[in-house]
Amino acid sequence: MTTVALWAEIVIALLALGGAGFTLIGSWGLAKLGDFAKRLHGPTKATTLGVGSLLAASMLWFGLTGRPSLHELLIAGFLFVTAPVSAQLLIKAALKLGTIEDPGAVRGVTAHSGQALGDRGVQRDADEDVEREGQPQRHAEVQRRAGLRDGLAKDGRHGDV
Repeated sequence: MTTVALWAEIVIALLALGGAGFTLIGSWGLAKLGDFAKRLHGPTKATTLGVGSLLAASMLWFGLTGRPSLHELLIAGFLFVTAPVSAQLLIKAALKLGTIEDPGAVRGVTAHSGQALGDRGVQRDADEDVEREGQPQRHAEVQRRAGLRDGLAKDGRHGDV
């Protein structure tokens, strides 16, 4: 067995412990945080960083012991590309289904452009409320659907509501 320098073992141990800690925190966040949008941060932020640190520790260990492998690099590349994309798609689906409210609608920011609308946006929002009184009714509709979904989930039945 080949020996590894003490400084390298310390770096590898810190990467492995840090990675395990971030992965644990991300998993805990997925299980314990309140709503869908908060819950999404666990696996996309902390867990991705944790798994990345574990993969870096593995690459460093096997590289220094004379058995380098590119498997960890491929896994890390796949992880860092797919995690943000999947999070983006999940949030867009939740917004479209009405499961979560668009935070931009409250601040006068459009979700599509990401730019502040300023006074024009406030006026547009006021006009929309006058035209259809949409937000209070939409919020009540979202709550009604969520209540129906919760009731179906409690009964063990599945399906679109």
